[in-house]
Amino acid sequence: MLEVEGLNVRYGSFHAVKDVSFDVRPGEIFGMLGPNGAGKTSTLSAIEGLLKPTSGNIRVAGYDLRQKPLHAKAAMGVQLQATSFQAELTVSEIIRLFAGIYGVPMSADKIEHLLEEIKLADAAGKKFGQLSGGQQQRVSLLIATIHQPRLVLLDEPTTGLDPQSRRQLWERIEAIREKGYGVLLTTHSMEEAEAVCDRVAIIDHGQVMITDQPQNLIDRYRQDPEVLAVSRRGKVTLEDVFIALTGKTVRA
Repeated sequence: MLEVEGLNVRYGSFHAVKDVSFDVRPGEIFGMLGPNGAGKTSTLSAIEGLLKPTSGNIRVAGYDLRQKPLHAKAAMGVQLQATSFQAELTVSEIIRLFAGIYGVPMSADKIEHLLEEIKLADAAGKKFGQLSGGQQQRVSLLIATIHQPRLVLLDEPTTGLDPQSRRQLWERIEAIREKGYGVLLTTHSMEEAEAVCDRVAIIDHGQVMITDQPQNLIDRYRQDPEVLAVSRRGKVTLEDVFIALTGKTVRA
């Protein structure tokens, strides 16, 4: 669903993304993990077509982003960390608005069905600003996938959510995977990465350090002295591996 090859992004003399390569397969949730300033946002922005990379190739559902940008963008859906829907519009109005933008036919019955799927059957007439954070994120994810994109990009979708809301959103993300879509997820939550990601890439200083299944990474580094030194519970976790690879220094 997504192929990134030799991606480089520069801001003047600053080399933000350095020869990054990875792929996201159909029916896979792929996690991109990294500290602040690691290059995640620049990589995601290049994939979304929001910035022009210095070099490299990006293909979405087989479409080259440079040669066929409209085809590539039409094949992806994006959910940002913060929603910016009009707070005074009702949920039903927002769904109709974005369905119209994407050219997706939308009847009252279909809206009811979609809201039942995300467990918001009673929210059609509620204003978006009246919804909880978790409910807003579920609506946002619905809008991101309303045109049935083959690739879904999720930028820290569960930040600030309580455990119940986070679990509900995980279920929605897993349901997207079951439809055969590819999902690229950025997150600072190692628990989230372990719970929902099929594979993860750890990126730091603009470079992909390692790519593998979460459990494989834990197993590979379980006896590593640096990992054992940062482990706090006697049980090695993905967070322990992440900190051992990227360091303890807090990033701005």
